Amino acid sequence: MSSIDTRSSFFPRTNTTKSESAKGGSQVGGANRNTAERATEIMDKTGTDAQVSIGDGVKEFARIKKAAMNAPEVDNSEKIARLKAQIAAGTYEVDYDGLADKILTTEF
Repeated sequence: MSSIDTRSSFFPRTNTTKSESAKGGSQVGGANRNTAERATEIMDKTGTDAQVSIGDGVKEFARIKKAAMNAPEVDNSEKIARLKAQIAAGTYEVDYDGLADKILTTEF
């Protein structure tokens, strides 16, 4: 096992040569904290860069998904059993006009 420390100084509790006061931070509860001045400096430099915009399509999809997840569950077991019985008995008739309309609406 190698004794070389390859951890980045980005992670807390790493061994670095700089002291905490030289970095402008303090130790609170085992984690490094920035001073108020350093926090303000960081926000000034990254405030405009660290923004995320979510498109309208994604928002609409999330709204639709939420509505679908909250919708009551539909029980089609009775309809399915009726159609299976009609098919087995040979009495099921296809509505060709309705089928054509459905195909056209899904394709166009």
